[in-house]
Amino acid sequence: MIQQTKFGEKMKSMKKVRIKDVAEKAEVSTATVSHVINGNKYVSEKIKSKVNKVLKELNYQPNSAARSLRSTKTNTIGFIIPINSEDTAKSFFMSIAEGIEEKLTSRGYNLILSNSKEDPEQELNLIKMFNTKVDGLILAPTNENFKSINETINHNFQIVMIDRLPIGYKGDYVLVDNFQGTYDGINELIKSGFKKIGFLSSGLGITTFNDKFEVNKELSNNRIYVNPNNERFQAYKVALSDNNISFNPDYVLFGESSFQAGYDLAKQLISKEVDAIFIANNIMTMGSIKFIQEQKLKIPDDIGIIGYDNSDWTEIISPPLSAIKQPAFEIGVQAAELILNKIQNPTSDCQHIKLKTENLKRSSY
Repeated sequence: MIQQTKFGEKMKSMKKVRIKDVAEKAEVSTATVSHVINGNKYVSEKIKSKVNKVLKELNYQPNSAARSLRSTKTNTIGFIIPINSEDTAKSFFMSIAEGIEEKLTSRGYNLILSNSKEDPEQELNLIKMFNTKVDGLILAPTNENFKSINETINHNFQIVMIDRLPIGYKGDYVLVDNFQGTYDGINELIKSGFKKIGFLSSGLGITTFNDKFEVNKELSNNRIYVNPNNERFQAYKVALSDNNISFNPDYVLFGESSFQAGYDLAKQLISKEVDAIFIANNIMTMGSIKFIQEQKLKIPDDIGIIGYDNSDWTEIISPPLSAIKQPAFEIGVQAAELILNKIQNPTSDCQHIKLKTENLKRSSY
């Protein structure tokens, strides 16, 4: 009996240690433990040291069969976009997808495209689905905090963010310089004689900024949710300030990303006698133009307009609409290049790419 008890205790002490056990003792997530073991994601030296200490204490032995299964390549990359049914941003993200696919195809990879519909929960569900189906994921995030995304990942594929950055994310990304594009656009309106410039946009991801350096300062520390609308609004305020024009909060309106919101908000702004409107959202631009046409206002004599994104319709209306063009296809190419590089070299330094916009001056200011 005594011998059996000792044998049982010995067997209990030899019970296989799981990643979950290590995570609990180290007080970190299972994903973090996995990243330390595999060395394919950034983990701070402090956390890495803590996890390695627990791994040694518990005598953790990786499951070689499981590691072999995880190392099986699918030659497939996932791409999650965030568009709703009414949003004309679908053309923007489809152009990005074309850029991604062209680069991937040339390297023997396939692309799977899914839509989170701007729903954080749906985004996490899609990531779970991709966990065992892809070698890498390109994501235009809806969740504002990377913690939620990171905790959902239980398979060691690589990630590249585009268009937006969630709080806490320090990996590879491709963004557009929305700040400079908007700043230049507002300056163009001012140079053309417009002073009472309104600003229309869909909602901000966070509260507004206070000074013109805060976007870049915070971006380097990644303590904010980087959303294109945030940067565009910040640039609007800075451009006014740099031209000695007082910021008037009555000239700034936010609403949902829809045609009707653009129509209604343009109506409100024009009633406040603005002489120009910068519209930071493509579908809202369409709604705004509809109201302006109904009122028989002349562009640019009665009201100046600059929109964001160069959709086909902006060139065929009368007069043709000036717009800030984003390099959508190039975003896709660069994102695909980053993800492929990370798959080949998991421990390589993270790359941060910011592409320039183009101001297409036509006849609306």
